Amino acid sequence: MQQHLLSAGNDAFAAELYQRYAQEIFAYLRMHTPTREDAEDLLIDVFLAALEQKNFQNVPIERQRAYLWRVAQNKTVDLHRRLKRRQVSPIEQVADALYFDEDQEPEQHAMRTERHALLRTHVQELPELQRKLLYLRFVNGLRSAEIARILDKREGTVRMLLSRTLNTLRSIYEKHK
Repeated sequence: MQQHLLSAGNDAFAAELYQRYAQEIFAYLRMHTPTREDAEDLLIDVFLAALEQKNFQNVPIERQRAYLWRVAQNKTVDLHRRLKRRQVSPIEQVADALYFDEDQEPEQHAMRTERHALLRTHVQELPELQRKLLYLRFVNGLRSAEIARILDKREGTVRMLLSRTLNTLRSIYEKHK
């Protein structure tokens, strides 16, 4: 690692930078990555990339934020490219490793996969704000108060929007039965 990453002044700057932007960037990464672990890894990579830039702390705050967001978007695209190239194992190779639990049977797995695909399709039909709310609440596990801060809305408004979003999703399911 480069020497300027290890200075005491840089530690305080790194902590402040992380405090300022980590939550919103993590929410973005979590919405665009398959797992929480992937989002956490990318979040670390985003901040390391910034800290590796010489004199990053002297850059105006607006440009720091823009840089972090650009890196987050690029890292997300890179992750998706890597995931596309991942080799998939045939079911015969992994069948022996599965527990012979009814939930682990191929038919059950296929049905769950279909239900998840249907859910993703229905969620994509929702307006962007409703999709964001669902991702922040159910994928990121955030509470209404945290979502309200991220979206710059009142907590009561977030609860109402979340309730309406779930009702809308229910009616979409009913329509497609």
